[in-house]
Amino acid sequence: MYSTTWCGYCTRLKSQLDSAGIGYTEVNIEEVPGTTDYVASVNGGDWVVPTVVFPDGTAATNPSLAQVKARLA
Repeated sequence: MYSTTWCGYCTRLKSQLDSAGIGYTEVNIEEVPGTTDYVASVNGGDWVVPTVVFPDGTAATNPSLAQVKARLA
């Protein structure tokens, strides 16, 4: 999951994923060089977080917990 420390949507999704027992790796786009370019490339040029990348390589922007669960099923 690409995120920032100040993003409320990121905090909410991380909390929901933790409660559901769904593991993830968090990448702060403000701290890891080059990640803003990737996030922009999958979001029409915008730096939108949370951006979640799934095992199949696809990405979702600000997904709900239900959307994450469905994509992982």
